[in-house]
Amino acid sequence: MPQIVMGLISEEGEGEAELGAREAGFQWRSFRQPSGFLEALTKVPEAVALVSLEGPEGGVPLAAKVAGRPERGDRLLLSAPGASLEWALKARELGAGLLLREPLSASDLARELRRRSRIEGGIRVPDPEELADAPELVGSGPSMAQVVRAIAEAAGVDSPVLLSGESGTGKELVARAIHGASERGSGPFVAINCAAIPEHLLESELFGHERGAFTGAVARKEGRFQRAHGGTLLLDEVGDMSLILQAKILRVLEEGEVERVGGSSPVRVDARVVAATNRKLDEEVAEETFREDLFYRLAVNRITLPPLRERLEDLEELVVHFAGYFSRRYGRPVRGVDREVLRRLRAHSWPGNVRELRNVMDRAVQRCQGGWIRPDDLSLGAAAPRLSARERAPADGYPPTMSLEEVERDHIARVLDYTEGVMADAAEILGIHRNTLTRKVNALGLRSGSG
Repeated sequence: MPQIVMGLISEEGEGEAELGAREAGFQWRSFRQPSGFLEALTKVPEAVALVSLEGPEGGVPLAAKVAGRPERGDRLLLSAPGASLEWALKARELGAGLLLREPLSASDLARELRRRSRIEGGIRVPDPEELADAPELVGSGPSMAQVVRAIAEAAGVDSPVLLSGESGTGKELVARAIHGASERGSGPFVAINCAAIPEHLLESELFGHERGAFTGAVARKEGRFQRAHGGTLLLDEVGDMSLILQAKILRVLEEGEVERVGGSSPVRVDARVVAATNRKLDEEVAEETFREDLFYRLAVNRITLPPLRERLEDLEELVVHFAGYFSRRYGRPVRGVDREVLRRLRAHSWPGNVRELRNVMDRAVQRCQGGWIRPDDLSLGAAAPRLSARERAPADGYPPTMSLEEVERDHIARVLDYTEGVMADAAEILGIHRNTLTRKVNALGLRSGSG
C-alpha cells in the first residue's frame, strides 16, 4: 500500500502540499471537514496527518484530537503562519513531528516526508510499562556476558573485589549488582569517592572521628566502614588514596576493625569492600605508588569492565534502554530512534563510555519532537576513529623540553575545547572529579566553561 498524507489545510496551501507529497513518493488526500478527516485517519492509521493550526475547519482543537490517538503523535505534522515562538511551543506540547511555515513549501514538506520514510526503518522503543522492570546492567554481547558471569561468581563469596575500567564504564552499577546478589544484599550499600574528598578529611570519612579530634569535630562521627556494617562498602577511585591510608585500609581488611581519628580503642566492623579504579594498579604497584600487599588483597576477585567502543554490539540495547528511561522520567513519549542516529552513535569514539551515551540520550529525549529521536536531536563531539592510545598520540609526542605542567595544561585545554567548555564532561573524559578539574583549571590559568 502506498504511503499516504492526509491533510486538512487551507485551499491556498493544497497545491504545494500535494506537490511535496508526490515528490516524496506519497499519495495526497485533502479534506474539508474534521469529521471526514478523523474518520479517514481511523481507517488508515499509518497515514501522515497534516493539520493547519489556524485553519478555519482545523486549528489547535483538531490537532489535539489527532495527537491523542495511539501512535499518532509521531505522524502528526503541523503548519502555522510565520515562525512565532507561540506556535513552536504549541507544536511541542502536542508532540508533533514538525511545524511547517505557511505558506507551505513543497520542497520543505517533501524533505520532511523523505526523512520520515527513513525513520520508519529505525528501531522502536517499547512502551514505558514494558521497560519498567528492565535491568540496569544492559547488554547481551559477549563482553557483558563475561562481566555478568564474573558478578555471579563474586556475589557467591565474601572476599574483596577490584573493579577496573575507564571512567564511565559502570563500575558502581557492577558494585551494586554484586551487593544485591550476595548474602549481604539486605544490608547497606555505602559508596565513597576517594578522589573527591581532600586527603586530610578522607581518613575521618572512612574511619570516623571522636569529639575534639580536630578543629570542628564537635561530636563523635561514624565513618563509612561503620555505616556499611553488615553490607558493602565501595571505595571508588581507590588508586587516588595515599600510601598511608592504603596501609590503614589493609589493616581493616586483615583485622576487621577500625580506629576512629582521635580514638584509642578499635571498633569492630563487618563490611565487604569493593574497590574501583580507572587506573592500572598493577603498573602503579611496579612503580611503588600503590601498595603491593593491598593490591593483591583487593584483587582476590578482579573484574575488568570493557569500554563502550569495544562493546558496540550492545549499543542498540543501551540506546533503547536510555530512551525508555528518560521518556518515563520526563513524561515525553519516545516511540523510536532514526537509523541515522544509530549510525552516528556507532561512528562516535565514546571517550566518556556509557556515561557519555547516557548524557547524549538524556539531551536527545528532551529535544525530540513527534516521538522519534532524529540526528538533529543529538549533541555529540566530533566523531573520532576508534584507535589505541598509542595510535591516538601525536606522531612525535610532546617535545622533551616541555614541563609536566605545560603538558597537563595543553591536554586539559584540548579536552575542554572538545567538550565545548562543559566541565562535567571534561572531568569524565579526564577521569578525575569535577572539583579536581576546577582546581587545575584555576591553577593553570585556563578559561573555565559551563556545566
